[in-house]
Amino acid sequence: MKSEPVAPVDPGAAPDLVELTRVVAQQRAEMDRLRERAATSAVVERARGVVIALTGGSADAAGEILLQRAKAARRTLLEECWITLGELAPARSGDGTSPERSTEDGNGTMEGLPVADPPTAPSTPDDVADALSRLSRALVHAETHQDLARCLLAHLGKDLDADSVMIYARRTGGCLDLLGHAGVDERLAAQWRRVPPFSGVAVRDALQAGEPRWLEDFATDSTRYLLIGEPPERWLSRAWLPLPAGDGSRVCIGVLRGRPGPFTPRDRAHLLGAVRLCSGRLRAFTSPSEQASDAPPDAVQALFAALPVPAMLLSPLRGPSGDTEDFRVDAATARVADLLGGTGGDPAGRRLLEVWPGLPDTPVWQGCLDTLAGGETYESEPFAHQELVDGTAELTTHSVRVTRLEDALVVTWVRHASSDRQEQRLAELQRLGSLGWANWNLTTGESSWSSQVFGILGRDPVDGPVPLADFPRLAMAGDRSALRRAVAALAREGRPFDVAFRIRGSHGVRHLRLVAEVVADAHGTPVEAHGIVQDLTARRRAELALVESERAILTQHDVLQSERTLVARLQNALLPLPEREVNLAGLRVEVAYLPAQAGIHVGGDWFSAIELPDGDALFVVGDVAGHGVDAVATMAQLRFTTKGMVITGSSMTGALARLNTLLLHSRDSHGTATMVLARYRPGDRRLLWAQAGHTPPLLVRGGEVTYMRRPPGMLLGATATPHFEEAECRLEPGDRVLLYTDGLVERPPENIDLGLRRLAEAVAAHPGEGPGSLGTLLDSMLEDERRDDVCVLDIRVPEER
Repeated sequence: MKSEPVAPVDPGAAPDLVELTRVVAQQRAEMDRLRERAATSAVVERARGVVIALTGGSADAAGEILLQRAKAARRTLLEECWITLGELAPARSGDGTSPERSTEDGNGTMEGLPVADPPTAPSTPDDVADALSRLSRALVHAETHQDLARCLLAHLGKDLDADSVMIYARRTGGCLDLLGHAGVDERLAAQWRRVPPFSGVAVRDALQAGEPRWLEDFATDSTRYLLIGEPPERWLSRAWLPLPAGDGSRVCIGVLRGRPGPFTPRDRAHLLGAVRLCSGRLRAFTSPSEQASDAPPDAVQALFAALPVPAMLLSPLRGPSGDTEDFRVDAATARVADLLGGTGGDPAGRRLLEVWPGLPDTPVWQGCLDTLAGGETYESEPFAHQELVDGTAELTTHSVRVTRLEDALVVTWVRHASSDRQEQRLAELQRLGSLGWANWNLTTGESSWSSQVFGILGRDPVDGPVPLADFPRLAMAGDRSALRRAVAALAREGRPFDVAFRIRGSHGVRHLRLVAEVVADAHGTPVEAHGIVQDLTARRRAELALVESERAILTQHDVLQSERTLVARLQNALLPLPEREVNLAGLRVEVAYLPAQAGIHVGGDWFSAIELPDGDALFVVGDVAGHGVDAVATMAQLRFTTKGMVITGSSMTGALARLNTLLLHSRDSHGTATMVLARYRPGDRRLLWAQAGHTPPLLVRGGEVTYMRRPPGMLLGATATPHFEEAECRLEPGDRVLLYTDGLVERPPENIDLGLRRLAEAVAAHPGEGPGSLGTLLDSMLEDERRDDVCVLDIRVPEER
């Protein structure tokens, strides 16, 4: 037992605190020691009890026998107790009582209870003996099969290079259950949690023979056995060691190693000794009640064997989380195997999902889980199932009934006859088609309806069906005359009809349909009428909704198309495009504006390129957020206001600040815009520019393409206290400057930096000087459908001559 670590005490702490810490540490150590002693004493007392049951002697005599055996075998007392619990536990007789006690012989020993091990025991190496002594002490703290597996792996991992440990138990029917594991991932453990009674499995072979199986040559072993592992090469050597038991071993421990090679004599002695110790620990895990629960009583099995219907008794198998992962078939009738397609003989003792693999994909599986959890009986809908009938597979119809019996389930199958199936199909047809049948005897006046007709008409079945002549009275006033004429023609002339009509029910108006025809006698006189009543309400409502939706779409499309035409005309009037290249302040300027192709709204991209009264040139490119009339109106306001401010002497940063205020106090106070504003002075070829949240201008000089470093500037309309600064660039002959909106470079959802890089590469690849070069650049950049407007100013400084 490990004690909790004691936190170090500050040397400057008060003396009483130091003393208190020391006392707590001593008490913890003493508590751990007492727990260790109590756990060890429990094992010793349990072993004494086994010896007393076998010999009938006193407790002192039993203790002395254990000491003598331990001394003769050179083992500790605790080791001897574990071995005694595992190998000498009293067997139970057929009536559940202990066998008669043995008697002492002349030497003071008991018959069947030798004082020492066979002569080979003293040859155990000293280091192995010491390791087994440590293991015996560690086993005291193993409380579950999983603890035992971890304890063994910790013990064997260092000395034997063991990588994993698995513990299997043999169940009724020959299946193997994984009780505990260590060094094995949960997915693989779940895959091998239940091993069917197949041949060619090493652990099963070891249990049947009652002898260890040493798998030391992977190439040979892989052809002889089905090896656990994914892939099996994960463990190149394995040992499967059945626990010693007088009446046949039921538990086997597997030690799996990643390295190849044989187990040395020392390794084998170590493993066999460890398994003998674990035998006693495992006996303590399994109580008599748990052993008895492994299989149902013989009376239950006999009862199921005599049942004339397919039935099974299932026990839940729960996973580590407590949820039911599968069921064990504890008992089954003889007809179950045929019903499940002959899945390998008697299903008793096997997992349910092994004999019925497709069960989780059916509602029956959830029905089993719900019945186990809530106790309510589950009855499935009829379903098609393939079973073996006289050795031939036939498709039959069954339903399943699941009933809870304490913590188990009783599952029974009911096979439906052909008449039952036809009736079920007719009912399903009427339900799916929202229709029902009706018959009228025109001679006797008798009528009969299916239950679906009463439901469709909202009529109580207690009131009975309505005669054919009175049927039109059920329709609304506007539909009665047409239905009455059709019924009269049917009764007199035998003319069939298909008439739609309406009724008023508790849930409003319902749209119905009556289709009818007659059966005539040998003289051609109608004697019986057969009809079908169908509820068309849902279909009619869907048709009306579809018509209204189409009408609304057409109306909305016309409105939006008219708006687009109006806005486009307004935009053309406010933003006229030059038909060819223009000269401003000694610069050659080409303009391009391309509206978006996706959608029907017009955007708010705009530009200005004018020569100022003092001879300078003003260039502006902007983008208003949004589309439609509001965006065009804001664009016009910003465009004309910008030109007016600069012409009247405002600086570029001052103009941007005033435009920000204007946008904040416009009709749409939440509107925003981006803008780049540039002023070119031809005298010294200086380009002064500022920006408000806009993409940077692109400069081409000497074949090198770069983006100008943006001065600080915030999005217009974002804040009432923006900050803007100017930047300056001295242009040289042959320079080229591009001002553009984000529609040229942005392609959602990619990062805009990719678009800027793409533009720089396209400009470098198309350095054309002549007219129309801007169009070539745009064609290379805008290959796909445009989702946004594109506006570009291409400014060139002529070469000096």
